[in-house]
Amino acid sequence: MAASHLDLGCGQRPKNPYGHPRLFGVDIRSGLQIEGVERIEAANLSSQPIPFGDNQFDSVSAYDFLEHVPRVSLDAQGDTQFPFIKLIDEIWRVLKPGGMLYAITPAYPHEKAFRDPTHVNIITAKTHRYFTLPKLEARMYGFAGTFELKRQVRLHPRGAYEPEGASRAMLRVLDGLAGKRSHLLWELKAIKETASHG
Repeated sequence: MAASHLDLGCGQRPKNPYGHPRLFGVDIRSGLQIEGVERIEAANLSSQPIPFGDNQFDSVSAYDFLEHVPRVSLDAQGDTQFPFIKLIDEIWRVLKPGGMLYAITPAYPHEKAFRDPTHVNIITAKTHRYFTLPKLEARMYGFAGTFELKRQVRLHPRGAYEPEGASRAMLRVLDGLAGKRSHLLWELKAIKETASHG
């Protein structure tokens, strides 16, 4: 089957950074139908699971999305929940073994991380350690997934945020010199046990 990609918080313009032939989305709004997108499901990912099955996608993206997912909340019974950790677990769940998470978010210490009052989850250069080998520090909060950090870079988004080529690498250098690298890019690989057939 052709490779598939899921864009979280997809809005009207779902992204597909790896160019997979099958594209899906999740958005908080219902009823979105966009040409070239097989299906867009409605869900509030701060409180609901990703509405797709296990091991379904070759890649998942989150563009300017993770900063809107609360780190801590209370459920109806007043019990503490960890929506951001649950979301990263959900991403791991829907990824196939070896699948990639491609996430870009405004990050500390740049002021863009704090400017928008709906940014409730400030990401730093060390946040990935809670979800990646060897640390997996979020285990203490119930995180069950495992990721490997493939790449983390600071960048300044210039419209498209796609995987890097030579010209984008040069722009990244120039943005760094100008102090414009406001965002952090994660590429995390889902590590999963695969059942052997014999």
